[in-house]
Amino acid sequence: MPETQTRPSRRALASVAAAALVAGGAVGSAYLPSATPAYAQALPKTPIEAPEHPPGSFANVVDKVKPGVVSVKVKLDDTAGADDEDGPGQGSQGGRSLQNVPPQLREFFRRFGQNGQPGMPQQRQGGRGAVGSGFIISADGYVVTNNHVVDHAKTVQVTLDDGRTLDAKVIGKDSKTDIALLKINDAGSYPYVQFGKGAPRVGDWVVAIGNPFGLGGTVTAGIVSARGRDIGAGPYDDFLQIDAPINKGNSGGPTFNVNGEVVGVNTAIASPSGGSVGLAFAIPAETVQAVVEQLRTDGKVARGYLGVQVQPVTQDIAEGLGLDRPKGALVDHAEDGTPAAKAGIKSGDVIEKVDGNPVNDARELSRRIAGLKPGAKVDIAYLRGGKADTATITLGALPNEGTKVATRDSDTANGQPRLGLNLAPASDVGLADQGVAVVEVDPDGPAAAKGIEQGDLILDVGGKSVSKPSDVAAQIRAAESSGRKAVLMRVKNGKGVTRFVAVSLSKAG
Repeated sequence: MPETQTRPSRRALASVAAAALVAGGAVGSAYLPSATPAYAQALPKTPIEAPEHPPGSFANVVDKVKPGVVSVKVKLDDTAGADDEDGPGQGSQGGRSLQNVPPQLREFFRRFGQNGQPGMPQQRQGGRGAVGSGFIISADGYVVTNNHVVDHAKTVQVTLDDGRTLDAKVIGKDSKTDIALLKINDAGSYPYVQFGKGAPRVGDWVVAIGNPFGLGGTVTAGIVSARGRDIGAGPYDDFLQIDAPINKGNSGGPTFNVNGEVVGVNTAIASPSGGSVGLAFAIPAETVQAVVEQLRTDGKVARGYLGVQVQPVTQDIAEGLGLDRPKGALVDHAEDGTPAAKAGIKSGDVIEKVDGNPVNDARELSRRIAGLKPGAKVDIAYLRGGKADTATITLGALPNEGTKVATRDSDTANGQPRLGLNLAPASDVGLADQGVAVVEVDPDGPAAAKGIEQGDLILDVGGKSVSKPSDVAAQIRAAESSGRKAVLMRVKNGKGVTRFVAVSLSKAG
């Protein structure tokens, strides 16, 4: 047990701070002129004080909410994966993987769930079973947990805070957000907790309760370290990062604010050892509520579908489009027959807003659209050729693969304003009837730095369709004469995937 330390009083802390300031002034007075420096004159006349103090104890919050937290015990069916933990960098099931996580971070993401999902703090048992955590959200016994806790479950039991173990059934689950909804089989009136009415801020205190290493009813505390984290676990990543210790068995457990409201569902950790190092990730309560509502009524989640392939607007792409800064989602392609295509959305459009709310990047567009139901009408504000327009679109139902986000084009190139390509009309080399074929690539040229390869097709440059090398050269000259720092090209690879590539036109050096 660590030695308990007495918390100093506010007055004592203030005295220490004042003494430090005085000492600092005494030391500095021998070296600084007596006149107040200009930078000091611009500072506030009184120091900025924190508006609130850390709570002296979380006991009242814990007493209030702990009865609503449960341990979840699962027996797996024969379709579940092997009991061995997957190593870092291996594939995963359920549509969640580490393929989008930077390679230097992959080794820190440990996989504890039976599906080998990234950093899922679920505790394995001997044989074909595992345990996790959950929380009751209604008096009739609905329980929220993680999908990876109950995926491939043959039977499910929940253990209440009072020690009772009860059978439960899976009402529905959603692999894309890793949320599952259970229902306790026994009729009764159960203690339950409530979701928060607003999102927490970075720096807010939080309390996590769960079943780490099978030790049910364990309480840890920390703060919200960051918001909007994308850890490459799924298509709609928008995690809260918290530093409250989370370990194996905490999956599906709640994160509470100081008012005893659920603000997140603990789902993943980053750790080189398998234990907590202060990097934990929770699904925001607003996402959980939307998913749970559909699982409760329909047993599944139906998501809106726009029908576009999109990619981020990087700084160089913004330069190529003439934007003042990177913003929005760049449309690579609008699938034929989809709501977007029917509404006139085209390749090269930059989607800036959904129902008046700004879209900062491609992933945010995917989350916004997926958060709406099929049949919903949305106003999509977009830029085309530098001009703003709006389309009202009735969303369809998301197919299995959903809205695709293209690979981020994040390379840089500072070469001369040449592409470093040997080009020919596509029809001349038998690739296609339209576009310009890349027949040779200078490995040291700007285009190679952007991933353009032999066999690719350049479909348009600077928003203009091209069919011969002279068309490409003409659009490059036009971009240079207009003062652009990059030229934007739409490229199709041998697999039929199109993407926008911004190749730098800046001088070397």
